[in-house]
Amino acid sequence: MATKTPDAEAAPPPKGKKMLLMVLVGVVVLALAGVGGWIYLAKKNAAALDEDGEEEVAVSHAHEPVGPPTYLPLDNMVVNLADPGGERVAQVGVTLELRDAAAMELVKGYLPSIRSEILMLVSQRTADELLTKDGKEKLAADIMADASKHFGQQTPANKDGKKKSKKGEPASPVRGVLFSSFIVQ
Repeated sequence: MATKTPDAEAAPPPKGKKMLLMVLVGVVVLALAGVGGWIYLAKKNAAALDEDGEEEVAVSHAHEPVGPPTYLPLDNMVVNLADPGGERVAQVGVTLELRDAAAMELVKGYLPSIRSEILMLVSQRTADELLTKDGKEKLAADIMADASKHFGQQTPANKDGKKKSKKGEPASPVRGVLFSSFIVQ
């Protein structure tokens, strides 16, 4: 007769292994849900950028600098101001922010013209204009516009003071105008 031995009986798997398997399956499901959500949001944000202004995104990325900007300091300039009596002068130090190091050689070829235009712009201002923040910002925007026209850029500045180039138009190597010194006497 057949006697049942303890070895012959099928032993149920221990509860600890079942629990571990269920925890692992839960972790994998949560990880997959997280990755799926991240991909969904990334695609949604990319689609929103394309709807808002596909051309602007393409243009802004085409001319963004890869590394840190390059600065080209100009010699300090002393200029008579347009005040009545002609006794007021301004000493202005200007530094041009350039797109990259390669643009420096291009801009250096136009430095005499750029310096002359800066002198002409400052000499048309009064001391009262130059002593205000708005006057300095307007002067910087005017210098930027005059410096950019040498490179085929004559686009007006937007509200932020940054230039927007039209599609297909070469970008100006001059990205900004900074004042390193500004003395009005």
